[in-house]
Amino acid sequence: MIPDKAQTFLENNHSGILSTYKKNGAAQMSLVTVGLYEDGVAFTTTGSRAKHVNMERDPRCTLMVSMQTWRGYVVLEGQPKIYSPKNTEADDLRLRLREVYKSVRGGQEHPNWDEYDQAMRDENRSVIVVVPEKVYGHRSVMG
Repeated sequence: MIPDKAQTFLENNHSGILSTYKKNGAAQMSLVTVGLYEDGVAFTTTGSRAKHVNMERDPRCTLMVSMQTWRGYVVLEGQPKIYSPKNTEADDLRLRLREVYKSVRGGQEHPNWDEYDQAMRDENRSVIVVVPEKVYGHRSVMG
């Protein structure tokens, strides 16, 4: 569960750094653009990206979402829910990709949803939701 203060912060900040684990145990870091979604924070990625492959193999991950100034941040430690073409019905995945787009964009609609849907299919996109087991952050955010 995401505390109220962290939720407010996450509604207004979308720049994140995701940490997953390589086969050798080393951290693999990725820049991601995120939004609140379901019971966590979500982003989209292609199935071939290291972050996606790593989370399928080892579901532990940490996501830090920061202000543009780096003066405030929230960290979510947890595991991902992965909605991919491999495990999610096409229409359900299409709707999830749209919902994450809107969350990342502060509720903004895409100017051409048909074009967006086709691009997501062509890129083999998945929705990743980091579901936190632990949430903490900078005192300016968390109080």
